[in-house]
Amino acid sequence: MTFWLFLLMLTSSLANYRPSESEICKLDIIKLQRQILNLQNYLLLGEWKLKVLRENNYLWVKSRIFSFNKNMTKATKLPSTSGNLIVYDEDCTAVYNSRKTTSGYYRIKPKSIAEPFLVYCDMSDGGGWTVIQRRSSGKVNFNRRWREYKTGFGLFETKDDEYWLGNDRIHALATNGNCLLKIELQDWNGESRYAFYDDFQVKDQKDHYRVWFGAYSGNAGDAFSGGTNVVAQWSASHSGMKFSTPDKDNDRYHQGSCAKESSCGWWFNRCHAANLNGKYYVGGNYTGKHDNGVIWSTWHGYWYSLKYTAMKIRPLSFMDMIGSGDGAN
Repeated sequence: MTFWLFLLMLTSSLANYRPSESEICKLDIIKLQRQILNLQNYLLLGEWKLKVLRENNYLWVKSRIFSFNKNMTKATKLPSTSGNLIVYDEDCTAVYNSRKTTSGYYRIKPKSIAEPFLVYCDMSDGGGWTVIQRRSSGKVNFNRRWREYKTGFGLFETKDDEYWLGNDRIHALATNGNCLLKIELQDWNGESRYAFYDDFQVKDQKDHYRVWFGAYSGNAGDAFSGGTNVVAQWSASHSGMKFSTPDKDNDRYHQGSCAKESSCGWWFNRCHAANLNGKYYVGGNYTGKHDNGVIWSTWHGYWYSLKYTAMKIRPLSFMDMIGSGDGAN
């Protein structure tokens, strides 16, 4: 009898329960945070699209999300997100570990970066990959100045959009040398190759974003280390090289500028055995005064420009504790 009386009283108490004003306030704050995050994503996408359209003179097109005025001249400024209550994941591995396992664009914020930014998170191949570079169509001009390579440029909307994430951001993601770099390549016949490099690291601007990396594995050949020819490695290896752009020459080629010859920014030596930021030639084989295409010399040589490239990183210590994300491919 006592038990049934207790159960009746408990049921009555639950039926009459009303959340406190404090609890209601907390729920409202959570909803507002989600709405703010979505709006910030839309704003950042709009800023990037507006910047690229102006710099490249693309045709104005109507977007599913944004509609820009042709007469618009004032640049869109993003509101500061410092000091708000939103907590962002530090990289795509953290995104994946928070059970967001679908490939796509996410806003992340490494500890050393003041503002969050958009990046493509590749959740295939074990998941957690932060894509720092991609070429796929030639729509984005990679012949840019130091400042643009520092902050980043490109398109950030669809799966295969081209971009360079930005040297400051790449440094923030790969500052301690504890990253695994995967380079994905595809030629114009649809054949694919890949290269892994452990201990990938990019230094800060004071050291001209110097790149370091460790052992190679894969089936594309070790072009990043200058290939298999020991003599050629001295002048073509990219390990330990500073970043150069057409307006800031930090290479080891004293007779000229590798960045000017290649019309892009990259970690040039004297000059390269690999250059994934080179001029995008449609069809593969090309001719010219300089070997300035999208090159991975240990696969197709210096006079073949690849159709697709992607550079993506994740911590060496990453373990797929959830599953395979979007799949193993």
